[in-house]
Amino acid sequence: MSICMQRYNHIFIIRKFACFMNFLIKILNLISKLPLKILYVFSDIIFFLNYYMVGYRKNVITKNLKNSFPEKSEQEIKEIRKKFYRNFSDYLVETIKSFGISEAESRVRMQHINQEVFHEAKEEGKNIILLAGHVFNWEWINALATIIPQDHCHPVYRKVNNDFWENQMKNVRNKFGNEALEAKEVILNIVRSKNDGSSAYMFVADQTPHSSHITYGLEFLNQRTPVFTGYDRLATKMDLAFIYCEMKKVKRGFYQVNYHRIYPDGEKFVEHEVIKKFHKLLENTINKRPDNYLWSHRKWKYQDSIKNFDSDKK
Repeated sequence: MSICMQRYNHIFIIRKFACFMNFLIKILNLISKLPLKILYVFSDIIFFLNYYMVGYRKNVITKNLKNSFPEKSEQEIKEIRKKFYRNFSDYLVETIKSFGISEAESRVRMQHINQEVFHEAKEEGKNIILLAGHVFNWEWINALATIIPQDHCHPVYRKVNNDFWENQMKNVRNKFGNEALEAKEVILNIVRSKNDGSSAYMFVADQTPHSSHITYGLEFLNQRTPVFTGYDRLATKMDLAFIYCEMKKVKRGFYQVNYHRIYPDGEKFVEHEVIKKFHKLLENTINKRPDNYLWSHRKWKYQDSIKNFDSDKK
């Protein structure tokens, strides 16, 4: 086959793939316009297939639950796992709904409690670092930008390898006046921006760093847990306001997020203090309703790479 023909076939395949992806996103956008009560029918189907037939990452989920709750019986673990699969199915269709959900509906389905902390930070002239965990449904915090006094609200996300889905997910996070930032660029943005209380940065802060980037770990859910330290370095170098996002599923399709200011024990945060306080708050949230946490991710796969381990639970 000639070089020209090979190039033609390559371009043809790329164009066909692009057409397919554009078609797919149009379908997703149409589906996202459906009422949630209809989307939850799809969720029920996904749950049935996943729980009773496919068993997506069943071994990972079971291992994570057993290691996190060694005091719970086999039956209790099974009950949490089943409820997790149901919540995870809801999360999938709710993520699709994010493409088409309106600001009005978003604010009804996600209640934001204790908004005073945002006004306090604004009056103090401190930019905000929001720390959330993978508790359902963290994706729906986006409408927060429409109700807080800060002028700039930056959801922080991890880059997706596929450029097409990278753009789609960034578009979702940029809804409601948000200005999404990729994780690698956010620290520089925070340092360069004026610390005047006009900006809020939204971190899902319990991400798992790659083994090559692990510099610190602590005990979380009864396990050695590697953690990111970027926001901790900010806490010790800049006078920022740190706020914990406590997620709660009220009922199907309705959530609350209660915002708690995280204060240092002394005049300012010392090294690793905000990390430990965040993980303690998150652990308390998970213990209240363990089936609402994302147990399917391999959070502890690099725990053997931890060199600087802190066993102090304070």
